[in-house]
Amino acid sequence: MTILFDGIASGLLLFLISVGLSVTLGLMNFVNLAHGAFAMLGGYVCVLLLGRMGVPFLLTLPVVIVVCALAGVLLERTLYRRLYGASHLDQVLFSIGLVFMSISTAHFFFGAQQQPLQLPAYLRGQFNLPGIDIGVYRLFLVAVGLVVAAGLQWMLVRTRFGAELRASVDNPRAARGLGINVDRVFSIAFALGSALAGLGGALGVEALGMDPEFPVKYIVYFLIVVAVGGSGNILGSLYAALLIGIADVVGKYYLPQIGAFVIYAVMVVTLIVRPQGLFGRKAAR
Repeated sequence: MTILFDGIASGLLLFLISVGLSVTLGLMNFVNLAHGAFAMLGGYVCVLLLGRMGVPFLLTLPVVIVVCALAGVLLERTLYRRLYGASHLDQVLFSIGLVFMSISTAHFFFGAQQQPLQLPAYLRGQFNLPGIDIGVYRLFLVAVGLVVAAGLQWMLVRTRFGAELRASVDNPRAARGLGINVDRVFSIAFALGSALAGLGGALGVEALGMDPEFPVKYIVYFLIVVAVGGSGNILGSLYAALLIGIADVVGKYYLPQIGAFVIYAVMVVTLIVRPQGLFGRKAAR
C-alpha cells in the first residue's frame, strides 16, 4: 500500500509538470519541447525565494506561477507566435534550441550542482497507519494535483474561454469571424501551460531534484503522459500520469535491475491497444 501511494503521488507530480504540455501540444497543436525549461524556471525561482530570500514555501508557489506565466507570454508573443503555422519539424527544432539555451543559462547562473531545498516542518515526516506509511509532502502533492486537474477540466469544458480555445484551434479563421480574439486566447493558453509547468517544477524540486539538465532528463516522461493520455485530454493526461507513476515506482522497487524500462513497456502496450491514447479521439477516415 505504501508503494502504491508513493506511485500515485509520483504520478500526480508528473501530471502537474506535464499537463501544461497537454495544453500547448494537445490543445494548441504546437510541439513545444521546451516545456521542461519552464518547469526548470519554476524550480529555480522556488529555490531562490525559499533558500536565499527566506520566503515561506507556500508563498513561493504563487510567485512561481506568475513568473512562469509572464515568461510564457513574453516568448509566445515574440517567438512562438511566428511558428504557429509552421511544420512540426520547425517547431521541434526551434523548441529544442530553446532547451539548450536554457540549459546553458542555468549552468552560467547556478552551476551544474543539484539545488538544495529545505521543506518547512509541516510538510516533512509521515503518517503511520496500519499497513501504509503516508508521507506528508506526498499527500500534499496528491491534493494539489487533484485540485489542478479538477480546475482545468472545469475551465476547458464549462467556461467560455475553454470553448474559445477549442474553436481557435479547430478553425482560427472561423473563430475570428465570430469575434474571438484568437491571438489573445493563444497567449492566455500558453501562459497557462507555462504557469502549470513552473508550478510542477517548483513542487518537484524535493522529489526530482533540480539541475540544469532537468529539461532533457524528464521531457520523455512528459511526452509519454501526453501520448498515452490522448492529445488534448486533461483527464486522459491525469490517468496516464497515474499509470506511469505507479508503474515507475513499482518497477523500480520490485525490478530495480531494469530501471525505467517498465514505463516504456506500459507506453508501448497502451499505444498498441489504443493508438490514439487512452482518451484520444479516433482520427476520421
